[in-house]
Amino acid sequence: MSAPTKPATEPTIPAADRPTEDLGFGRVVAQQVRGRFLSRDGTPNSRKYGLGTQRSDRFYQEALNASWPQFLAWSIFAMLLLNGLFTAAYTALGSAALAGQEQMGISDTFLRAFAFSVGIFTTAGTGPMHAVGATATWLVIFESLLGPLVMLGLGGLLVARITRPRMSVRFSESAIVAPYRGGRALMFRMVNIKPGELSDVQVRLNLAWFEDVNGSRERRFHQLELERSTVEFFTLHWTVVHPITASSPLRGITPEGLHAAQAEFLVHVRAHEETFSTHVTSRMSYLWDEVRWDVKFADIFMQAEDGVIAIDVDRLDRTDRLDDGATAVPAAAEAGVPALPA
Repeated sequence: MSAPTKPATEPTIPAADRPTEDLGFGRVVAQQVRGRFLSRDGTPNSRKYGLGTQRSDRFYQEALNASWPQFLAWSIFAMLLLNGLFTAAYTALGSAALAGQEQMGISDTFLRAFAFSVGIFTTAGTGPMHAVGATATWLVIFESLLGPLVMLGLGGLLVARITRPRMSVRFSESAIVAPYRGGRALMFRMVNIKPGELSDVQVRLNLAWFEDVNGSRERRFHQLELERSTVEFFTLHWTVVHPITASSPLRGITPEGLHAAQAEFLVHVRAHEETFSTHVTSRMSYLWDEVRWDVKFADIFMQAEDGVIAIDVDRLDRTDRLDDGATAVPAAAEAGVPALPA
């Protein structure tokens, strides 16, 4: 790692400080990967070949992870599309394929066939209308078998979405390097945006970056020591802090050095979700250019009318500007010099 006297160079690590963990990516893969390991939403940037398309599995995962407006819109669209196809088939058979249409009080032929199709598809009933002829009858049989299966599948997805334990953690838009106890610290904030309570919340912060090892550029991984890695109650927000000390892999780091090392900070959160009484996880990452310098987080607390302590989640990303060089320049404590009291 770079010393404080050479802040803009790529980090160089002594042999005793070289880590052995690779977070499961493997040494060869770690050297070849370009770009980030995790997207901002926590999904891994990786692929597996040789397993086929896995369309059904991917469809199921996407249906579970889609937002509620997306899920409902696609469900309604699928129902309308299928019923539209059956309606077109009934209409193509001619007006004699469906008897009792006159009693519906609807003049539009397509709309009458559509109402009949919906009644068969949903098993709600078709009223006075019924199929006439072998072709129309077989079409009714096929639709009456397909409809309940589709409805059952959508119902299963709906139940799975409702009963699936999930943790929705919102992270600050950027990580920051801010003043901390006479030195510097890497920080980010997070808050649980769901009504369900989380307890026994644990955070791990790992650093992946390129280092100069015996003249060779290699990607290495470090688990960063946190001021506090677990909290029992997570009712408000949490500012996760990694103090940059003389023993930190980030000692002496500068914005230029972080850029040269192509650093990525990988965040893993694990908690106990009390609604379903199970453990849930959340992941995300910050790239080197998503780290801000010479700032500190703004106050997020506010006073509620009833005196209850509260926070304004809209302030999660807000920062206050500091003097230039306040944290972009290495602190004396990172070179082993005792820090002044905060």
